[in-house]
Amino acid sequence: MKVLMIIPAYNEEENIVNTVNKINSYNKKTKDKIDYVVINDGSTDNTKKVCEENNINTISLIHNLGIGGAVQTGYKYAFENDYDIAIQFDGDGQHDENYIDDLVNEIKKGNDFVIGSRFVSKLSEFRSSGARRVGIKIISGLIKLFTGKKIYDPTSGFRAANKEIIGLFANNYPSEYPEPETNTLLLKKGYKVKEIPVKMHEREFGSSSIRPLKSVYYMFSVCISIIICGFTRSERK
Repeated sequence: MKVLMIIPAYNEEENIVNTVNKINSYNKKTKDKIDYVVINDGSTDNTKKVCEENNINTISLIHNLGIGGAVQTGYKYAFENDYDIAIQFDGDGQHDENYIDDLVNEIKKGNDFVIGSRFVSKLSEFRSSGARRVGIKIISGLIKLFTGKKIYDPTSGFRAANKEIIGLFANNYPSEYPEPETNTLLLKKGYKVKEIPVKMHEREFGSSSIRPLKSVYYMFSVCISIIICGFTRSERK
């Protein structure tokens, strides 16, 4: 099966080479090689230059589209190049390549979409703030309210999609709050969504763009988006 790693990157000049090296390291250890594409989301630092100097397979957007637009670009690339599985893999180095096989195997078992979760076990070394954990529980509760299924890590960006979901996301993908919204959408449409334990790490360089005030806005907005999605009639075509 053809597998593509979609790596969104915004101002990750210090992290992107190490992130791509994780994929190269994985390929050295397995007979089933995987491809990758870095989506440089209009970075204002030297991310584009670093990618060019290191011959990294990159699509550079002419301006910043945000995480939703960057990831959808990756899904369009996967769709147009006939990939069977697409895996989202953050450019900041927090995701662990040792769990790629676990995600792929769950797709091969017949699941449509697989989420790498920090919270279904205590594997992860990553520890988010107390406020963020409370927010995640609220988001998780809302998703369960509207879909009947609990997703423990609804904001995880370490996710794998099968070919049908690749086509779906290539044509329609939320721009602002993609993880919670797409989880809700897929569950409402009746797709098989599986959550598995993975390790995640603290970013080595740089800092998150989410600040305390922005976190409050994010929580309010994402809850509204889930409620709207929850009341929207969704049917699988």
